Amino acid sequence: MRLLLVEDDTMIAESVLEALRSLGHAVDWAQDGREGELALANDVYDLVLLDLGLPRQDGLTVLRGYRAGGGGAAVLILTAQDAVTDRISGLDAGADDYLVKPFDLNELAARVRALLRRRAGQSRPIYIHGALTLNEVTREVTVRGAPVTLVAREFSLLRALIEEPGKVYGKSELEEKLYGWNEEVESNTIEVHIHNLRKKLGAEQIVTIRGIGYRLAGTA
Repeated sequence: MRLLLVEDDTMIAESVLEALRSLGHAVDWAQDGREGELALANDVYDLVLLDLGLPRQDGLTVLRGYRAGGGGAAVLILTAQDAVTDRISGLDAGADDYLVKPFDLNELAARVRALLRRRAGQSRPIYIHGALTLNEVTREVTVRGAPVTLVAREFSLLRALIEEPGKVYGKSELEEKLYGWNEEVESNTIEVHIHNLRKKLGAEQIVTIRGIGYRLAGTA
């Protein structure tokens, strides 16, 4: 999934980036409110992690502008402002959840998973589609009950496909979900990931829609 972190504290940001990227998320980092606004204008994110006390533009203003412009990504506020009135202001401005600093990175990861599930209309952390099962908490994948080992990017790609199994994803859309700023993407990278997934899951599990992209089998 493609995430945006808007945070001016370098130490916090580096810890969050490392934790979320280790789970296979593509995470971009904006270091002030204005940079966050510019990044959100691209409308490529599944979830935004937003600090409130930002330089150049405060987080609430960024959030209100994003929602007013029709931005639909889930938003998790990360802030040291823990008064009840601050939480109410954030939620009323359009945030989906609120986490007070300092926070545990495992709790952050769990809240990110929950928000992404909610955005996809999925109540449980287990996705089942035909013979495929994906558990986003344990990061286990099985085919007809047999475990399959995937590297982080393969897991993220399969998660995107199984989250909306009827959707056909174009190559560029999958690149946006898997890779962040300043990450070099070879022209055949997505094809290589798809090839590897087919080898591990079974070639019949992923269908190529010629000239358009890819989707899971059994969803036409």
